[in-house]
Amino acid sequence: MTMMKNYNIKDPSLAKEGKLRIDWAGKEMPVVKLIKERFGREKPLAGIRISACLHITTETANLALALKEGGAEVVLCASNPLSTQDDVAAALVDYGIPVNAIKGEDNETYYRHIITALKHKPQITMDDGADLVSTLHKDYTKLVADVIGGTEETTTGVIRLRNMAKAGKLLYPIIAVNDAQTKRFFDNRYGTGQSTVDGITRATNILWAGRKVVICGYGWCGKGIAKRAQGLGAHVIITEVQPIPALEAAMDGYQVMPLLKACEVGEVFITTTGDTNVIDKAHIMKMKDGAILANSGHFNVEINIPALESLAKSKKRIRPFVDEYTLRDGRRIYLLGEGRLVNLAAAEGHPASVMDMSFANQALCLEYLTKMKGKLKPAVYPVPEEIDQEVGRLKLASMNITIDSLTRKQKKYLESWEEGT
Repeated sequence: MTMMKNYNIKDPSLAKEGKLRIDWAGKEMPVVKLIKERFGREKPLAGIRISACLHITTETANLALALKEGGAEVVLCASNPLSTQDDVAAALVDYGIPVNAIKGEDNETYYRHIITALKHKPQITMDDGADLVSTLHKDYTKLVADVIGGTEETTTGVIRLRNMAKAGKLLYPIIAVNDAQTKRFFDNRYGTGQSTVDGITRATNILWAGRKVVICGYGWCGKGIAKRAQGLGAHVIITEVQPIPALEAAMDGYQVMPLLKACEVGEVFITTTGDTNVIDKAHIMKMKDGAILANSGHFNVEINIPALESLAKSKKRIRPFVDEYTLRDGRRIYLLGEGRLVNLAAAEGHPASVMDMSFANQALCLEYLTKMKGKLKPAVYPVPEEIDQEVGRLKLASMNITIDSLTRKQKKYLESWEEGT
């Protein structure tokens, strides 16, 4: 039962419900379960203080419990004001893991919770968007002396951290878990694809078939959303600023056009870029009555919400997570989840089976950082290839899938240059 005081959650009585949902997600996370069992035997993280700024979901809970089993002292805070599952937060506190997160918390509370996590004096940081790391670097640099390293889960966070490193401001090594093959090829594509469509459907109950869906950005997240929307019968339009992804989208069978043009025909708009003001005032002014705006990027900056508010004569909430903005000319624009990532604001986030690989990478990278203490310079590092491959092997094994192996002759051929035609 709860022993510590350094937590702030909505309602401790939700713990029972949260535990049931954590157990349910755990059934879909066999790789994390295997790591947890090994961690329980070997205690590779014994005494390591971990401050984690992550989405407080059932999947994150299974990761946190695996780290605790490995001997770590874990403190959690939310990485987004709308992504916390309050019953999960209550369950984790009951399991003895301090959590500072409440779904719908305001910006001041959000950062107060981050500061509370930093007061844990972390030796390892885990981030989902780099708010924890950036706060540490801005206001709590005295804590850096104790930090071994950190991990970052998102595209947005990795971009921020690489910019910090380029500017010479990054003070300790961080592994870009987001860039692991077993993360971005699966979590970003299949996880974001399904959960984004799920979040929009739960918020609006729209029929996707026949609807014109505009997806801004054709990275792995955009690809996943496009595929799922297309599978439900939507007419998918892709907007891009890079020629290669735009070409790929066209060859994948989607219509590609500038966003200003897409605004004239689109009915649902989804941003997936990690950049700011992707949907701006000029775009909103061209949208049709009834346009739905959703963001699947980490921060609520991709849709220019101040611009939308400046164009509106009224605003009202008509459904949970659906705000109707009536513009001065009478058109209505619908913003989902306050412009925050819709898959967690209006739904439950990624399915547990795909988070199994992402969080297996997280756990193994923390073990790696502990072993490499003092040997890595401040920089953003890729996930070690052996960890990425091991996660893939474990996931295949959990699915009862076997694959071939190279023969000795084949290995020799691939390592040589002499043989030709």
